Amino acid sequence: MPYNSSAIPPSEEVTGHSALPLSRVKKIIRLDDDVNGCSNNAAFLVTIAAEMFVQYLAEQGLKMTYSDRKQRKTMQYKDLAAAVARVENLEFLADVIPPTVPYKQVRERKNKTVKDAEAGQLTLNGQRILPIGSSNGRKKGSAETDTIAAAGGRERGVNGDKGNEIEMS
Repeated sequence: MPYNSSAIPPSEEVTGHSALPLSRVKKIIRLDDDVNGCSNNAAFLVTIAAEMFVQYLAEQGLKMTYSDRKQRKTMQYKDLAAAVARVENLEFLADVIPPTVPYKQVRERKNKTVKDAEAGQLTLNGQRILPIGSSNGRKKGSAETDTIAAAGGRERGVNGDKGNEIEMS
């Protein structure tokens, strides 16, 4: 007997049953602190709405699968991520289903953030604040090499001038 790989289309007739288990949906609804109780009819409607949403998301993902250069029969995560990125109705899922990023880009971002952290931070007026414990090759305690000296809750320049004060809060 040959293997049947064709999808079973959803039935269009109303049967009064849902594919998602009603008891699980009720448990999920009860987890919300704002909801005191939920009738069976309301839980059934939430179940049907969730089913319709999953079907819509799957259809949009399938469209992205077909629009790919290589015609595939299997929907992948990247198809759902592309659907979330391109379809306006699904934008609220951008945090839940982010686009895939190649490992090389992740590694480059990590290296960049490490280098930025080692270099220190810039203040609004362009002064560089070095991380604690780093002298950057300078002698400690030298008034000429210190870029920022704390005085009375405010940061002042080397000479104590108020021209480049920054409020610390």
